[in-house]
Amino acid sequence: MSMTKKREDYLSWDEYFMGIALLSAGRSKDNNTQVGACIVSEDNKILSVGYNGMPTGCNDDEMPWAREGSFLDTKYPFVCHAELNAILNSNQASLKGARLYVSLFPCNECAKAIIQSGIREIVYLEDKYADTDGIRASKRMFELTGVKLRQYTKTGRSVDIGL
Repeated sequence: MSMTKKREDYLSWDEYFMGIALLSAGRSKDNNTQVGACIVSEDNKILSVGYNGMPTGCNDDEMPWAREGSFLDTKYPFVCHAELNAILNSNQASLKGARLYVSLFPCNECAKAIIQSGIREIVYLEDKYADTDGIRASKRMFELTGVKLRQYTKTGRSVDIGL
């Protein structure tokens, strides 16, 4: 019986789940920021995914996508963030102990939902708003509640999905 070695260049769990978060981000209709999230169980099973977009039933073509202007003429009061969508999209009874992979560090509103849902670890790709009060508030809440934060370490690997 011939024994062949297993393939050595397979994706790590972090690469795989962050890749799914990034692929999910590609569904966002936002002109400026596309964010994706993937929630994973302690035993590396995908529980849910989400991306930033308008609430279900709100026609994307009839909603504002602007970043500036009067509040109701911008996207901010309407868009559901990727993390919240992933939490709400889950069909699990509980997300307790889960890990969240997300392409952008969670805002303070999503931080509350993450904490309340029982997610215990966040693996994030970018933290480009680190100097804002909202992100400072997120980090304070995560620290107080023991949610582990880890920035994704880029491997330099490129994944082609063949489309």
